[in-house]
Amino acid sequence: MRFTLETASLQTLLSGLHDKVQQSLAVSRQSFGHPGTKGDASEKAWLDLLETYLPRRYQAATAHVVDSRDGFSQQMDIVIFDRQYTPLIFEHNDQLVIPAESVYAVFEAKQSINAGQVKYAQEKIESVRRLERTSMPVPWLKGVAAAKPLHHILGGLLTFESDWKPPLGQPLVEALQVQPENVNNRLDIGCVASHGLFSCDDQGAVRISPQSKPATALLLELIAKLQEIGTVPMIDIRAYAHWLAD
Repeated sequence: MRFTLETASLQTLLSGLHDKVQQSLAVSRQSFGHPGTKGDASEKAWLDLLETYLPRRYQAATAHVVDSRDGFSQQMDIVIFDRQYTPLIFEHNDQLVIPAESVYAVFEAKQSINAGQVKYAQEKIESVRRLERTSMPVPWLKGVAAAKPLHHILGGLLTFESDWKPPLGQPLVEALQVQPENVNNRLDIGCVASHGLFSCDDQGAVRISPQSKPATALLLELIAKLQEIGTVPMIDIRAYAHWLAD
């Protein structure tokens, strides 16, 4: 049906957004035999969603994350980072490298969720959260504001299907559970596009949310969480510059 003002509704628009992502993930799963090719196609479907619909102050890309002490994360399928205030975005041999201070969220994108993929995502996300981040006092019109406290970097897992039956049952809850003090490997939010969302709060409690349009629900919840973070801290450029010394 052709879109017109007479046929328009918010429900139609939001539903169509999810349907586009789910169809892209389904085609990737059915069309490609090589696991790496499937994975790349799944990653692209999620990246396209985030790059299209996140506010322009954010950018999403596959990247490594680096800190001022020369620490590097593993390569992350999706890094959501600040593009408005970040002065250092490196590219080396077609690989994007993002300073840790500019990162809002990191995700792994897989075809299907299972205990192994949850553990793998936790370990990769931990490689980002353990990096050093600087935060400088912020000059403004009336003086200097205090340095912004470092925010929690959101982490999650995005998939098309679930290997569990039921897909969002107790095995998923058990795989996601971590102790409250293990904040570095907590998956804060995730999506199984065929079934629903999951999340884990600051106390380690897991919440499962079956949804009819999970990809859209994920996007809206992610935007809300990004709004709560606000802006990234002011990066200490001199902490990076000292690596230029001979």
